[in-house]
Amino acid sequence: MSVLVITGTGTEVGKTAVTAGIAALARAEGRRVAVLKPAQTGLLPGEPGDVAEVARLAGDVTTRELARYPDPLAPATAARRAGMATVHPKDVAAEVTALDETHDLVLVEGAGGLLVRFDEAGSTLADIAWAVNAPVLIVAQAGLGTLNTTALTAEALQRRGLESIGVVVGSWPSHPDLASLTNLADLPEAAGAPLLGALPQGVTKLGPVDFLGVAKRSFSPWFGGAFDPDTFAAQFAVQ
Repeated sequence: MSVLVITGTGTEVGKTAVTAGIAALARAEGRRVAVLKPAQTGLLPGEPGDVAEVARLAGDVTTRELARYPDPLAPATAARRAGMATVHPKDVAAEVTALDETHDLVLVEGAGGLLVRFDEAGSTLADIAWAVNAPVLIVAQAGLGTLNTTALTAEALQRRGLESIGVVVGSWPSHPDLASLTNLADLPEAAGAPLLGALPQGVTKLGPVDFLGVAKRSFSPWFGGAFDPDTFAAQFAVQ
């Protein structure tokens, strides 16, 4: 795998932290990493966005942002309100192809959830994944309600013939409630794919060295980490 698309079950679920964690682990293995954000919303020119946060946490990675819109809305809506051009799957595919030629791993981070619209034709991150022929990683919340949104995301991927490689909890709470604990066992079933990690809440406040250490504990060996879902769940007693 040289290209991976990262989607969330919604907004503010920890996609950027997960993207940074995967990038940091790949860099630790000496791999050349690029991170592409097709559309950044809710920020003005010059303000640090998601790719800047990934670079701060992961270190020496190539970053690209194809479009930026000031309103914190879906990219298509934000573009329309700003009177700006939208981003089309073909634009993203062309950038991914160029980055893939000079990097070992290209990470494409979505905006919001899988079916958030990027352009006036209704193109989504699912269309982008199809255009670049890449598998998708689902980033989910830990607590109540996540099984439904995860299952919906997984079903949408399946219906479009896209591969879901697994699910990662983007922000694992310091004091998990009963729903979060039981979801550790139920998320793989909802996703139809394995649990490949759980990043602790607040991890983006760390510096690069400490962040890498946490990433090694929080991601599956599939990404270069040491996370085991059974060992992780065994830390918590669920009645």
